[in-house]
Amino acid sequence: MKFSLWTNNGALNSRPVFDAFAHSCVQLGHDVVYNDPSADIDVIWSVLWYGRMAPNKDIWDKAKAAGKNIIVLEVGGLNRGITWKVGLNGINRDAYFGGLHNNSSRADALGLLLKPWRNNENGPIVIACQHSASEQWRQQKRPGTWVFEAIQEIRKHTEKEVIIRPHPRCRIDGIQHEFNNVRIQEPMKIPGTYDDFDFKIEDAYAVVNWSSNPATHAILEGIPVFVGPSSLAYEVGNPDYTTINNPLKPDRTQWLNDIAYTEWTIDEISAGLPLKRLTSEL
Repeated sequence: MKFSLWTNNGALNSRPVFDAFAHSCVQLGHDVVYNDPSADIDVIWSVLWYGRMAPNKDIWDKAKAAGKNIIVLEVGGLNRGITWKVGLNGINRDAYFGGLHNNSSRADALGLLLKPWRNNENGPIVIACQHSASEQWRQQKRPGTWVFEAIQEIRKHTEKEVIIRPHPRCRIDGIQHEFNNVRIQEPMKIPGTYDDFDFKIEDAYAVVNWSSNPATHAILEGIPVFVGPSSLAYEVGNPDYTTINNPLKPDRTQWLNDIAYTEWTIDEISAGLPLKRLTSEL
């Protein structure tokens, strides 16, 4: 097969991941071209149609219209900056990452640990927002409207403090003045990192998120989540706010074993481990 790597549209930190993926293609006997629409499979960085990645939307739309497979490389949420998502035809729960019902060997090798479920009764409910330009946000209302309606639903059940965490590049403001006990918490960039922001939720009561990495982080930390069906945390999360006063806290063992196969180190990508899993379906 011929893979086209759209490196021109990648984030500034994407090149090592693209290079590792290109190496894996060659090692497994495939052809590699760059920024070429004639290939069998497109490989793009992220489904956030913003900044350098904005041109990927046209590639995505054309591939979908033609019934063509597309591989998405993306920043990981398990060990940010160390592991990277490699998914077929999407990201998060919309993507194919290989078979489920895996054993614990990979989770153990990555050192993934589940902290016990927490019971922070006096903690806040944290709403972790997403960027409106993401494919993951398709068919959603404007982020501000989504947050407003989420708080309206939460307030039907509880008066707990709500903290709104905007996406670093998609501001939300003013909503905190519409409700009691609601405030904005602006993300703070971590010094010395390319694009990492603080997200300390150890004391949170719960995390609300549609489909991005904060929900995965929360589940690993033992914080209940309220998420949409595109979230990788959906199987161990709460689908609506009727359980906000007694959140579901299911067993997460199998979830952890399976989610370990959504992300890979640079060396593993270069060795072709994720590509072998994905191409078994092509």
